[in-house]
Formats: sequence, structure tokens, C-alpha cells
Amino acid sequence: MRSYLLAPLMLLLLLTGCQTTEQPVEPSDAPQAPIIFNHFKPTHTPQPLADSEQKKQTIKLKAPSQQATKESQASNRSQDLWQHIADKLTIKVYLNKALNKRISWYTKQPNYLQIVNERAAPYLYHIVSKIEQRKLPMELALLPFVESDFRPTISSSEQAVGVWQLVGATAHHFGIKSDQWYDGRKDVLASTDAALAYLEYLYKQFDGNWLHALAAYNSGEGRVKRAIAENKKRGKSTDYWTLKLPKETSEYVPKLLALSYLVKHPNRGLTRPKLANKALTTELNIGQQFDFSVIANLSGIGRNQLHKLNPGYLKNQSSPNGPHTLLLPLQQQSLLSSQFFKSNFAGEYTVKKDDTLYSIARRFGLSVEKLKAINNKHSNLIGIGETLMIGQPRTMPDSLTIDYRISPYLEQNEMAIPTIAIHYQVKPGDTIWGISQLYDVPHSDLAQWNQLNASSILTPGTQLVLHLPQATKTAPQIHNEGLLSELEKTLKQPH
Repeated sequence: MRSYLLAPLMLLLLLTGCQTTEQPVEPSDAPQAPIIFNHFKPTHTPQPLADSEQKKQTIKLKAPSQQATKESQASNRSQDLWQHIADKLTIKVYLNKALNKRISWYTKQPNYLQIVNERAAPYLYHIVSKIEQRKLPMELALLPFVESDFRPTISSSEQAVGVWQLVGATAHHFGIKSDQWYDGRKDVLASTDAALAYLEYLYKQFDGNWLHALAAYNSGEGRVKRAIAENKKRGKSTDYWTLKLPKETSEYVPKLLALSYLVKHPNRGLTRPKLANKALTTELNIGQQFDFSVIANLSGIGRNQLHKLNPGYLKNQSSPNGPHTLLLPLQQQSLLSSQFFKSNFAGEYTVKKDDTLYSIARRFGLSVEKLKAINNKHSNLIGIGETLMIGQPRTMPDSLTIDYRISPYLEQNEMAIPTIAIHYQVKPGDTIWGISQLYDVPHSDLAQWNQLNASSILTPGTQLVLHLPQATKTAPQIHNEGLLSELEKTLKQPH
């Protein structure tokens, strides 16, 4: 009897002995979801702030939850993002005539994906992460390739815009802002949120049928529902492949599935790119209206590069009413350890389970000694829920914008400087902006002097008038750099 009871006990002990304890992984070593700085607030005054005000002037870092971190660690992600995408493709693909036609189209241009990947690289990791957070099929990460060849500024004949080809009404319904300053459909990450929300909605509308949902994304919910109703009326199958749909839509879903099949099976003739499975860019909410020239000057990142990464902004300034978020060509840790961040932003971090001063300091590019000094700590003890400052802000300019309407030739006491009129003959390729930079005058002034708009196209041979400062005994004072604010001078620096 004792031996009968002892056997299961020994088996239990043996099984227990075989278990291993998972070692904690430093957060910085784990694959990181993109951390979006939604509450960046640059400081504007050197005066000490009350505690309540100081909290308003700091950022919150949205670190991944413990559950998300564990799931990420358990997923054993590939070091290559395209391999990770291939591993996560789940929609079953059954080859048929329509699919074979699209596969043949792709394989005739085997470098297609490599070429388009260059445009997608700054954004693709973030898109994949958003899809995984929503638990959607990974095939949706390929949709911007099918829709637009990943061209953020492209517009269709139906006025669909951006990599996800959203029309205005749909974009507005799903939270996209568009005005004279900003078009969120051209903002790759903002439009991704709207497109994925729309696809989730369609998936529910079509009772969990992704092929129907994708067809509706292309041609409209009503058209696909009418096609389904017509098949039901005739006693036919409502399978996607049997529906009577417009030619574009009937080719749209096969195009996505064919691309998915070739990504999954690169030996079939489409070269699969290589891309590091990590965020190459980081979102930063400046917290107020900004000018691209000023941010470029403060950060050392070229203005042209900032515009290219952030095509949603239609002007050189963000809208007074927002958004004020920029995608920067820096990894998270590089941004946090940059002089731009350390000099101009303050942040706070809430301690979580398994955090140590060392792991927090490493995550934000600080030494343990620096982190302790910022928080006036004399020991290494920290508690769960404790708030730690992770930066010491300095004073930023009162404004991050430049008023292009103000002429630099006005005295600080608002007394006008004597000017002399000169004439300029327009040459081929000349623009109002280019001529204004040549003569160092505001382009809005040049347009006003000649009854033009700032965006007017100039005709070669046209005579323009410019009012330049007249040479006087006070000329050295007139050209003194002190007359220009530091922000105005950034306009004259090449980027």
C-alpha cells in the first residue's frame, strides 16, 4: 500500500525537478514595442514650478505592460522583421487561376519588395506592432504595399490618399484630422490607426470573414453586401471567389494573398528584403506648435529629412491646434540619450515590478549615479509605483515658431528702416521663395510688394520690385545680427 502511494509522489517530485525558472530579461534587451511620447512638454521658463505645475511640464513614458513584455519574450521573435512577418502570416492561401496570375506578375519584377521596402523601413516595425497589439492578421501589414506601393503622398482618381488610400469621409469617421496645415491620411502612423480600426469594423460587419472585409475595404461595404445578397437570392455560395465584384476588387484580394504567399515562400521568385526587427524611428510629441526649421536646428536633424519622415505636415509649421507629433530618425534609446532630449525635455518614469536602478538607467541612457543625483537618492532602493525623474530640463525658447510675416528690417522700436527699390528680372526656375532667400527678405513681403501669392508661379522675364535697406551711416547697426532673433536666424542656416 505504501509503495502504491509513494509512486505518484516520486513522479510529482521528478516532474517538479525538471522545471526551470525563467530568468528575468532586462527591458532593454527584450524586443521593444514603439514607445510613443504622448505627453512631451518642453519647458518655457527657468522659474521654479509648483508641484502641480511641474507634473504638467513632464512627459509620461508608455512602457510596455508586464504582460506584453512576457508575451513578447515568449514569442521568440526573429531578428529580421520580414522573417517575423512571414512567420506570423495565418490566412490560408489556396492557389487558383487568379492567384497564379498575380504571383506571375510579382515574380516578373523580383526586386519589387526590396525597392518598396526602402520607403517602408522607417514605419514598418511600428505598423507590425500595432497589428500585433490589436491581434489582427499579419497579412494587413502588406496592405500598404498593395494599396500604394508605400507612397505616403499618393492620391488616387477617387481622392483616396496615403499609404492606406483612405478617402476623406472614412478617415474623418475614424479620427483622422485634416486641415490646411495637416493631412493625417499622409501621416503613415496616424493613418495606420484609422485603417486598422476600419478593417476591424469591416471584419465584424462581415461576420469574421477577412476576404469579404478586404473586398469591402477596396470597393465599399455596401457593394460587397449587395453582392452577397444577390448570391443568396440565387442560391449560390457567398464565398468571396463567387461574388460578382468590380474588376479592381476582384484582383485586389488576390494581389494581397499572392504577395503574402511569396513573402512566406521566398524561393518562389520574389526577393525578400532584410530589415532589423526593431524600431528605427521614435514618435515625439513636441507639446506645442513648432516650426520644422527650429526643431531641425535644435536637434541637428536635417529639415528635409524631418519633412520626408512626416509627410502629413503640409507646411513648415504644425497647426496651432495640433497635432504636434514628429517621427524622428532615432531609436528610442538614442533619442533619450541625445543632447537634444536631455537639454530640452523633462520626463518621469513609474517604477514597475522587477525594475532596478541599473535597468532603468540603462533603458534611458543614464548612469546609475546620474539617475540617483536627479532624484536626490542616496541608496539603490526603489519601490513599485515610485516616480523617478529621468531628465533635467533647461529653458527652451518661449516659442518654437517663426513669424514669417515680420520683416527682419524693422527696428526693435518698430521704426522702419529707410529702403531703396531695386528691380529683378525673373529667370527660368525662379520661385518667390528662392528670390527672397537670395536677397534675404521675407517671401511674404516679396509677394506683397508685387501683388502675388506666396505660391505664385513666376514667368521668366517678369520684373519684380524689392525694397532693400538703404545704405546709411547706420548701416552697420542695420545689419547687426542682434536685430534678428535666434529663431529667425535658423531660417538662414542650411539643412
